[in-house]
Amino acid sequence: MNASKTASVPSLGSDLAKVDAHRIAASEYDELPQLRDDMLARAKVNRGGRPKSAATKVLLSVRYSPEVVEYFRSTGEGWQARMDGVLREYVAQHGRR
Repeated sequence: MNASKTASVPSLGSDLAKVDAHRIAASEYDELPQLRDDMLARAKVNRGGRPKSAATKVLLSVRYSPEVVEYFRSTGEGWQARMDGVLREYVAQHGRR
């Protein structure tokens, strides 16, 4: 970690001071639609994130020789999945001992 580097704050491209200063008037609530039971019945909760995969994988730290990593990286995006495929094929051919 480089302690001498200062972090830059990303810009949202918005005038946040103006947003913070705005006070909502009662008349602005008239613009909002009334929530009805049928609207709430159709509502879905979005928990965000990536959907869970049926084929889960194990997070593992492992060291490979530089030439192996260089080869797979040179094959482009998805190189780790291709590496996994080669190892799976090896296991299928040689069985589990």
